[in-house]
Amino acid sequence: MVQLSILDLCAIVEGGDARGAFQRSVELAQAAERLGFKRFWLAEHHNMPGIASAATSLVISHVAAATKTIRVGAGGIMLPNHAPLIIAEQFGTLATLYPGRIDLGLGRAPGSDQLTARALRRNLSGDVDAFPEDVLELMGYFEASSAEQQPVRAVPAAGLDVPIWILGSSLFGAQLAAALGLPYAFASHFAPTHLEAAVALYRAKFRPSAALRKPYVMLALNVFAADTDEEARVLATSVHQAFLALRSGRPRPLPPPKAELVLAPVERAMIDSVLACTVAGSLDTVRRGLREFAERTGADELMITAQIYDDAARLRSLELTAQAWNAG
Repeated sequence: MVQLSILDLCAIVEGGDARGAFQRSVELAQAAERLGFKRFWLAEHHNMPGIASAATSLVISHVAAATKTIRVGAGGIMLPNHAPLIIAEQFGTLATLYPGRIDLGLGRAPGSDQLTARALRRNLSGDVDAFPEDVLELMGYFEASSAEQQPVRAVPAAGLDVPIWILGSSLFGAQLAAALGLPYAFASHFAPTHLEAAVALYRAKFRPSAALRKPYVMLALNVFAADTDEEARVLATSVHQAFLALRSGRPRPLPPPKAELVLAPVERAMIDSVLACTVAGSLDTVRRGLREFAERTGADELMITAQIYDDAARLRSLELTAQAWNAG
């Protein structure tokens, strides 16, 4: 059966702070664990006043320490920002502290604007192009090799089981994941344009590896669940406002929802396009939407995400989503 997981952006809400965002992430992960979700991922973003997970590995450790069984990981680490050795050391440490529970998803975008990317002290022009080589270098640090075979070692990392995923929103990631025989996660929650083409390419070109014998696709989906369709529609207006602010170059903390969000035609078109992979509604509406999306795409796993302003409404949405999915 297709399983559900969660992507959390560790959102800082309007009027809140990063400390509150960390607590919200812990509470969401604990609820997800209780409800039977498979994994809980956090994303790397920088210079975003509404996202508190820039130091992604630290937040992963914080969440993993507060849970017991759910897998916790990165969705993802933007590898051009980092030396592969550093990421191997960080995730080797996480895997040692929380054995059998850590995932490492890798992306090639900077997760920020170019000015911020330069502040991260990496050479963008070369590092983005070197993404495949960086992935291979990173994978090498987890191989169970001796010091003679590997003169530079990540300690701890060698021999540890840290599943590596390739993330993507275009055909590039699909090709790389297929060539390396790795699982593939597509960012359809905000970039659905190439969804079908990327998944088809990945499955067609997949080469079995020691890590994975057959293709495995996880697709992201925005899900807002509430007791009524109208209430869910209102909850979704928070992320609509946040996206409009981001696209206009003025990112902001997650705003409260609006019962009536008035948008210009061009704004509405943008929202409908980038957030096309969204299900919002009551239990029955969400159940139908989840099933239709899973059947249409043939996803092996769904990773749901929902930036919801109110804590209680956020946890209620998660509970209803689990109920809807388990209802079949």
